[in-house]
Amino acid sequence: MYNQPDGNDKPMRITEEDLHSHLKARMLQRGVTLQEIEQTLTSGWEAADAKPGVLGKVMIFQYQAEWEGQFYAEKEVTVYYKIVDGDLVLLTVKTRYGKDFPRSGNDEN
Repeated sequence: MYNQPDGNDKPMRITEEDLHSHLKARMLQRGVTLQEIEQTLTSGWEAADAKPGVLGKVMIFQYQAEWEGQFYAEKEVTVYYKIVDGDLVLLTVKTRYGKDFPRSGNDEN
């Protein structure tokens, strides 16, 4: 499949084949791109709300666009995943649209 994020800022490479139907539906429903998932896994910080046994990464993106008829300055993307037999398995993704989201870890956008 693909390697787990290892904190060395080496870009994650995820393909369409790595995305199961639930994840694809959530990406479409929540406005998340494959590139945003890769960047979140590569450069994001640990998600504090991940459930036991699940890992998560969070990243804030400059958005400066409309989503569902309203303008938003930023988009927060959270990717949840597990490590199974050494492979990263994507579970789901969520987004929040807004501005001035708190940042943890690094302050890059």
